[in-house]
Amino acid sequence: MTTASRHAARVVETATDPAAAARSRLAASWRRSLSHHGLDPAQKDGVQTITQQALAERLERSEVMLRIAMPKLDALHQMLGSSGCGVLLTDAEGVVLDLRAGDSDMGVFRAWGLTPGSDWSEASEGTNGIGTCIAEARRVVIHRDEHFHARNTAMSCMDAPIFGPEGELIGALDVSSARADQTEAFNRLIAAMVAQTARQIEADTFRATFPEARIIVADAEDSEASVLLAVDRDDLVQGATRAARRSFGLASTGPLPARPASDLFGREDETSGFERAERAAMVRALARTQGNVSEAARMLGVGRATFYRRMKKLDLS
Repeated sequence: MTTASRHAARVVETATDPAAAARSRLAASWRRSLSHHGLDPAQKDGVQTITQQALAERLERSEVMLRIAMPKLDALHQMLGSSGCGVLLTDAEGVVLDLRAGDSDMGVFRAWGLTPGSDWSEASEGTNGIGTCIAEARRVVIHRDEHFHARNTAMSCMDAPIFGPEGELIGALDVSSARADQTEAFNRLIAAMVAQTARQIEADTFRATFPEARIIVADAEDSEASVLLAVDRDDLVQGATRAARRSFGLASTGPLPARPASDLFGREDETSGFERAERAAMVRALARTQGNVSEAARMLGVGRATFYRRMKKLDLS
């Protein structure tokens, strides 16, 4: 029995064992590939590709993400390219939009089908870095014989999802390598770099979507997440990243209804909304005049005595 045949037999045996799929995310992905998508791990046909026209349409739809990602892809490839790694960016359906690889490695990536226009969704290629990252919306490392197809077991793939300004999945960042001496420890190091770069793309895409808003960066238990809120001049939340939506209990995707940022941060007190707004305006005026009450009152168009009365009522010292 060949190595490829042994791999295919192991995948089928594991994928058809319900207990294995319940214990292991990898086995669950193999099971999806075999049973849900109807793929054969021994299949030898090459990777499916879309037409140039279809690729051009996808590139146009992903224009903002691509523009923001380009310099980051270059930087990541500059760090990893000398070790034989390629850096790829895909859309939300697993179609490769862009590839960075060294001239000496480009032939290998073409032979694998890791080129713009190739479809690496789980439905097409079974368990693989790009497709499984997108299917499970999480960062993954698929190392060599963890791939579903036997023909893909020479490569290691490190991937992280990229989420859009409304919490939706918009793409995946992938680093792939075929180095036989590449260890799982090195894969984990690369995976951390991939996750950090994906997070930067996500954050910059969010900022570009709300150019006029004030961006609030919130603390997160998950250091790999970009917890960002876009707030307008009236302190109403305009947008939130996926991680922020999760942290503050907001809708996971889609536009957000107008909501005061203070509601999210739990800063309500017993004063009315108008009093809070008045207090905020007075505090800003005092700060701008370095505590000069007369100047602050003049700035707000009220008398000095009125300003003092409002300070006392609002407990401003």
